[in-house]
Amino acid sequence: MDERGLDRDGTIAREGALDRVPAAFVPVVDAARAHLTETFGSRRLHSAYLYGSIPRGTATPGVSDLDLQLALHHEPTEADRADATAIEAALDHAFPQIDGVGILLTSARVLLSDVERHDGGFFIACLCTPLLGPDLAAQLPRYRPTALLARETNGDLARVLPLWRARAAEATTDADLRPLGRLVGRRVVRTGFTLVMPRWGGWTSDLDRSAEIFGSHYPERAEQMRVAAAVGRAPSPDPAVLGMLIDDLGPWLAAEYTAVHGEKAPRP
Repeated sequence: MDERGLDRDGTIAREGALDRVPAAFVPVVDAARAHLTETFGSRRLHSAYLYGSIPRGTATPGVSDLDLQLALHHEPTEADRADATAIEAALDHAFPQIDGVGILLTSARVLLSDVERHDGGFFIACLCTPLLGPDLAAQLPRYRPTALLARETNGDLARVLPLWRARAAEATTDADLRPLGRLVGRRVVRTGFTLVMPRWGGWTSDLDRSAEIFGSHYPERAEQMRVAAAVGRAPSPDPAVLGMLIDDLGPWLAAEYTAVHGEKAPRP
């Protein structure tokens, strides 16, 4: 992998590996593997993946969360979601070195579908680290930092802004605001980065680096994006910060993204 996250052939390198997991988080990963095996088993679970700072080797104890993607043999059911929620709670309670657990549930069929080729498929092939089961990346192409990849990964910001506003309006405590702030901060930074990704010619998932790369192309919005990166790492309960991201930077970014790359293809 070079300094722009590319392999020698110019395709985006897979960014994580199990041998990069920091020592403090190895027991967390081992426990997650055991919980998933016991709860889902091979009957329901095709494969499981880590993503985020833990497999990238950049996680901070007490600050970072544990992120998992499950690929199921079938479409996720309410029972699957309830089991995933129970695992999230058990892991979060057992390990103080993580600040929250998130488990995504998707069928293997959807992740390999044509419509998800440059979103869910890219996510599995480049941003996820295999934890259990056969790796779906073997059935997916190699990816380059193109406008198509930009559009299909983050070309729907305008659609999620109203949902964030509704959640912010309902949030009444710091416990409500912090996870929303983390979600919004991370998504805004990643959207800002992928806006300029084809021009920059590479890939990174590092929030600070993403914000700086974006800021080099849009200096007038650089400081706001640095704030978004900070909130994505360590969420602030300040409603004014969340309001800036949702009501100022967010709408501008969504409009600029659509003008440059177009809108993400609708999903069924």
